[in-house]
Amino acid sequence: MADGVLIRPFRNTDADALWRVLEPVIRAGETYALARDMTRADALAYWTGPDRETFVAEVDGEIAGTYYLRANQTGGGAHVANCGYVTAAAFAGRGLAWAMCLHSLDRARGCGFRAMQFNLVVSNNTRAVRLWESLGFETVGRLPRAFAHPTLGDVDALVMYRLL
Repeated sequence: MADGVLIRPFRNTDADALWRVLEPVIRAGETYALARDMTRADALAYWTGPDRETFVAEVDGEIAGTYYLRANQTGGGAHVANCGYVTAAAFAGRGLAWAMCLHSLDRARGCGFRAMQFNLVVSNNTRAVRLWESLGFETVGRLPRAFAHPTLGDVDALVMYRLL
């Protein structure tokens, strides 16, 4: 874990701080296939839904990032985890996403998952692609023009995967 970062389970009292982290990313529409006009209630319900575990990353007592962990599929695919990560802009480039991913890999192993898959990594999100690759993820699929980027138009999305 990065120095000074505490990663812990989400609590209902974190909702306002979590929304402050999520809202700019949702509104920008550049990295998640979520409606840019998604309401606070819908965003929080999605991010903290009953089918997932949600964590927050604190730096000096401030929520600086978040991730969720869930099964990617049910039935025969339930042994593969899926995660989503968001870092607040003020904390970008400080190793927070790296710390959250390492935490999620450990947590996924502890939950009995045997692999992790990211279903839609926007190809022009080069910082994320490089980070996931540095942590052992491989691009196993490219979905041509599968993501409608608000300024670049339709761009490719990547499916990234690693065994645990």
